[in-house]
Amino acid sequence: MTPLENIIQFLHANGVSFRTVHHEPTTTSEASAKARGEELSVGGKAIVMKIDGAYKLFVLSAALRVDSQKIKSYFGARKFRFATVEELLAVTGLVPGSVPPFGKPILDLDLYVDTSVPKNALIAFNAGSLTDSIIMETKEYLRIAQPTVFDFSQVL
Repeated sequence: MTPLENIIQFLHANGVSFRTVHHEPTTTSEASAKARGEELSVGGKAIVMKIDGAYKLFVLSAALRVDSQKIKSYFGARKFRFATVEELLAVTGLVPGSVPPFGKPILDLDLYVDTSVPKNALIAFNAGSLTDSIIMETKEYLRIAQPTVFDFSQVL
C-alpha cells in the first residue's frame, strides 16, 4: 500500500470524516495551502528532528516555525537538529514536504504537536505524497494521532 492508502485506511478504521485533494506537486507549506484552498495556518507542517540520537516527529501550524530552544529545553537535549533528506528517506520512506502528521502506526516515530494546532478547527496536510492532501477536523486528528502537545513554535 502507498502511504496515502495507509493513511486513508487508518482514518476509515477510526471513523474519521475527511476530504482528499489531489493537486500539483507542492514542496512548501505556502504552495500546499494555495493548492488546497485553505489558509496557511490550517496546514499541519510535519518535521522530523534528531534529538540526542533519536528521531521524533513534530507538527505545528504551517504559519509558524520551530523554536529550537523550546524543544531543547523540553527534552533537556544536548544535541538537536533537523533530519537530513537522506535520514528522512531512511526513517520514513518519504521526501521533504510529503511527511504526514502521524506517528505510530503510520510512521514509527514519537509524535509531538505544537499548541498552535488545536487552535484551528481543521488541519490540512500532505498525505505521504507531494500531490495528495487530506483535510479533516483537528479534534479528530488529535483523537486518533494521540500526540504529546506542548508549545514549541514561534512566529515566522
